Amino acid sequence: MRSLSIGCLALGLLTLAWAGHLPAQENNTAPKGFMALFNGKDLSNWHGEETMDPRKFKQMSEADLQAKRKADQDNALKHWRVDANGDLVNDGDGAYLTTDKEFGDIEFYIDWKMVPKGDSGIYLRATPQIQIWDFTDPQKFSLGANKGSGGLWNNTAGNPGKDPLVLADKKLGEWNRFHIIQVGDKTTIRLNDKLIVDKAPLENYWDRKLPLFPRGSIQLQTHGGEMRWKNIFLREIPAEEANQLLRGKDPEGFVSLFNGKDLTGWAGAVDNYQVEEAAIMCKPGKGGALHTKDEYQDFIVRVEFQLPAAGNNGLAIRYPGQGDPAYAGMCELQVLDTEHPNYKSLDPRQAHGSAYGMAAAHRGYLRPVGEWNYEQVTVKGSSIKVELNGVTILDTDLSKITEYMANTPHPGKDRKSGFFGFAGHGDPVKFRNISLKKL
Repeated sequence: MRSLSIGCLALGLLTLAWAGHLPAQENNTAPKGFMALFNGKDLSNWHGEETMDPRKFKQMSEADLQAKRKADQDNALKHWRVDANGDLVNDGDGAYLTTDKEFGDIEFYIDWKMVPKGDSGIYLRATPQIQIWDFTDPQKFSLGANKGSGGLWNNTAGNPGKDPLVLADKKLGEWNRFHIIQVGDKTTIRLNDKLIVDKAPLENYWDRKLPLFPRGSIQLQTHGGEMRWKNIFLREIPAEEANQLLRGKDPEGFVSLFNGKDLTGWAGAVDNYQVEEAAIMCKPGKGGALHTKDEYQDFIVRVEFQLPAAGNNGLAIRYPGQGDPAYAGMCELQVLDTEHPNYKSLDPRQAHGSAYGMAAAHRGYLRPVGEWNYEQVTVKGSSIKVELNGVTILDTDLSKITEYMANTPHPGKDRKSGFFGFAGHGDPVKFRNISLKKL
């Protein structure tokens, strides 16, 4: 705005979790590190909910909301039960069973069993859905049932994840097990230990112009045939692990821009920055543009950053080496504690991830102050794409921008090359694990 490391043990556990080898236990007893969402006895931790766009709940009056919740709960209790074996059973009708708690990044196990011609699903962040159906039912082959369960069925046709990679369902009448990892909008699913969805973005069914919601409930769909569920275990993935899962190992072609020790390879306002705990930090009360010595045209840059309360900095894109990066360069991508009260009157084009003064990014995807965030920026021609913590928050073509904040034009927005850097504004914002790939 204008005016690594993980220990060997933790990394090993992370790798096992991503590969799907941590065992989910039986008898509704959670494995170490997980919580049991279903206790095998009653519907504690769950409520009934006739599904709808979750944003509408926030628009309802308190009286209307309570009336809807009571009606949905009464409906659910007619169709959901726990049997003597500790199975959660739905008769194929009624309100969806919905977690009382909302979740963001998660690792999740759930076992399920269905009857012939069954059809069901699992909503993540209150959004449809991981598909479950009878893969032998020829009446639904045209919809993809013969490809098996586990696809993100409500994704747009042809997009990743809509269909499972392989058919992994067991015979009807046998128990199946999902292992699901949701980080940002990226969904990875294993069915019966087979990878069927690999880091595919789950689309926002309720409004495809928007990213997937940052948090939301898990819902079990009712869809016309008896479904049984058990062994429902979940753990919330902490920020450091989520960043590692999203980033993985930088692919071939990425080059580190920062050695973690000093500012070798950097130019500009070097006296106004310092290296602290293997991170580049703007000195408090200082600022200016710290930039690479090399220039770039099209590229992908990966960076982790940590914001202090009300922290303010920016990513300088195709910066010429002098002047204000937001105007002289192609743009300044905001790095800002957007939700701090200091910024309650922000123009949307000033929010974190925005191309300052030109294009507004979606809000709500920053981690809490003090946690590290992971961001990937793709610059190609006049287009810029910003992915924050696994969610695309900006995807814009600056050549099409004709309206500017405060009617102040940005003469550098059409630059074809320049330096990459940081646009400090006096706050101790930190950056680490900075790598770039030329396109």
